[in-house]
Amino acid sequence: MDKFYDLHIHSCLSPCAEDDMTPGNICAMAALAGLEIAALTDHNSCGNVRPFIKRAEENGLIGVPGMELTTREEIHIVCLFPDCGAAERFSGYVSERLPDIPNRPDIFGRQLYIGNDDEPLREEPRLLLNAADIGVYEAAALIEGYGGIAYPAHIDRDAFSLLTVLGIWDDALGFSLTERTAEGLSLPYIISSDAHRLEAIPDPSRKLKISAPTAQAVIDALKSL
Repeated sequence: MDKFYDLHIHSCLSPCAEDDMTPGNICAMAALAGLEIAALTDHNSCGNVRPFIKRAEENGLIGVPGMELTTREEIHIVCLFPDCGAAERFSGYVSERLPDIPNRPDIFGRQLYIGNDDEPLREEPRLLLNAADIGVYEAAALIEGYGGIAYPAHIDRDAFSLLTVLGIWDDALGFSLTERTAEGLSLPYIISSDAHRLEAIPDPSRKLKISAPTAQAVIDALKSL
């Protein structure tokens, strides 16, 4: 089955996302737009994935738990997981490797944990935008150990992208695909929105062929690209 997807969306737990990017609002907007698969990928945390998956199911979406990891080198990596448990275990691993630097909501924005009824629960006190003490050469195998898949985010951008930071593509990194595309790079790629506000959630234009309506099937499809 071919399904319209967006595999890079931020909730209000990401300080750079707007406060109305709650799991309920995201899933309602995604469904209204005509998307069929959506992944939540907050910066360095999976703290809102459980209410997101609940809301995705309520809106007829295939929800995928995820994270946008910032590596030690300040490279952004999309990480997708087969279920909330795997995502939350990895989130705990990342949390132990984040610097204890407080967020400045007046500068970076609030970092809101959301409950199952889409209500704000509390704010994350540490700034989630910082780099975790995880190297980019570790990432692919590390996420695979949690049953997931990892690939470099927005590789064609000038900031926080693998090619901008490293200057090269190295097969030893272990990535089999990228997000978006870069000239001269022969690897498979996907295109996602990196939405931080509701109006940035796109109309459907890109499809992924999956074998079943599950997050695991989405990961399997990405691995086979």
